[in-house]
Amino acid sequence: MDMTHIILYAVVPILVVMLGGYIAGKKGGFNGDNAKTFNKLVLDFALPAALFVSIVQADREMLAADIKLTLVSLFVIMGCFMGVYFIYKYCFKKNTGADAAIMALISGSPTIGFLGFAILEPIFGTTPRVALVVAIVGIVVNAIGIPVGLSLLNASDEAQAVRKGGKKPNPWKPVIHALAQPVAWAPILAVIMVLVGIHWPKELSPSFDLIAKANASVAVFAAGVTLSSVKVTINWQAILGSILKMIVMPAAILIVGLLVKMDPMNLRMLVVAGCLPPAFSGIIIADEYNTYVATGTSSLTLSVILFMGFCPLWIWLTDVALRSGFLC
Repeated sequence: MDMTHIILYAVVPILVVMLGGYIAGKKGGFNGDNAKTFNKLVLDFALPAALFVSIVQADREMLAADIKLTLVSLFVIMGCFMGVYFIYKYCFKKNTGADAAIMALISGSPTIGFLGFAILEPIFGTTPRVALVVAIVGIVVNAIGIPVGLSLLNASDEAQAVRKGGKKPNPWKPVIHALAQPVAWAPILAVIMVLVGIHWPKELSPSFDLIAKANASVAVFAAGVTLSSVKVTINWQAILGSILKMIVMPAAILIVGLLVKMDPMNLRMLVVAGCLPPAFSGIIIADEYNTYVATGTSSLTLSVILFMGFCPLWIWLTDVALRSGFLC
């Protein structure tokens, strides 16, 4: 693959838009409050619409077309998600469960909903197979990861309230609160519709597409504005988050994919999906809850910069592994 093409068409645009948001914030055109408004637009409207439309246009045959793709996506991504949570909760004494949940939502999740198509299509072309990978990883990250992360976040906040003298909360309340968020229930609803065979009329998609198309650009721009309004803290926690996201997750996907003999093209796309920058939705949620914003944003920023080098590297490493006959 042409690495120059990959960098110019799939990586540089992210940096340019984020830099635009950062400069706009530094010059006073936007501030942290504006970033929260942008984030709310993305989290409550644009991202749910994008996820719903992309998933609901699939079918049961498509979801079952490659069970290995689905299972590797589910177990590796959620395994990394929970691994990040436990590392940040138990290896750093000052961190709360809410801090760990935010880092799991950031460094334990690829930003497939925001940048999946924007990165994969310039590299692998506009094909149904790209849509399948984005849909399946999107289901794992957004229909499973976000509800789990929000549940852990809300459970930690409510547990702290109890320690301060509050009443013991309903154990199901965090889950209910998480599932009430549009970014959680929209993809779940789409999955249910696909599984039960409810046909989605294509004529309805344009009504969702208009707001959905604002998803990636507004999210990346808002991340730049948020970055301009917080103090960047490149500490060991931020660096570790970048290592877990940019190295551990794609490496785990590559190793497991080779072991179960995944389809080579699906494996290439899934490895690239795994090395995508951390989920912007995690930063949005961090900003909404005012939890772990500085370190989370710093880790995301570092990962976006590293992505310029790691994306071509992982494509090359995957090709080397496939040519070496590991699938034989």
